[in-house]
Amino acid sequence: MKISAVYPGTFDPLTRGHEDIVRRAAGIFDRIVVAVGGNPNKIPAFPVQERIELTRAVLADVPNVEVTGYSGLTVEFARTHGLTVIVRGLRAVSDFEFEFQLANMGRHLQPDIETVFMVPKEKFTFISSSMVREIAALGGDVSHFVHPLVASALERQFARGNRP
Repeated sequence: MKISAVYPGTFDPLTRGHEDIVRRAAGIFDRIVVAVGGNPNKIPAFPVQERIELTRAVLADVPNVEVTGYSGLTVEFARTHGLTVIVRGLRAVSDFEFEFQLANMGRHLQPDIETVFMVPKEKFTFISSSMVREIAALGGDVSHFVHPLVASALERQFARGNRP
């Protein structure tokens, strides 16, 4: 039985923690769709299409990973694309309550889709996209937190005067 999963997020930007989860999930599931979405509650540093392109470039060496954009309900996206598992990352206990609520709501909306929680390697647990954006905007070095392609994109973005 082939199991396909979706790893949804804004990925603004894709961090080493996100990358770690995708690479490890790719070893568990037959197919992983990284679904890059917008969040109306966030002002992104990068437009969705640029986040998709960066994510594709960073994960190009993982053959069973696809990257696409999406909007709307994650469970509906999963259902329409034949994805039976939603992968969610947990960095800290503080993430759990929100993720637990999302998983239960998702189960209510689409009972045949499971949510699996994955924890990034310990060295990545303190990294968040919002912290990376802030460090980059202030001219700090983010090279330990993101892929070199993402670090270059952040440097270009904030050199143009954009702020998170």
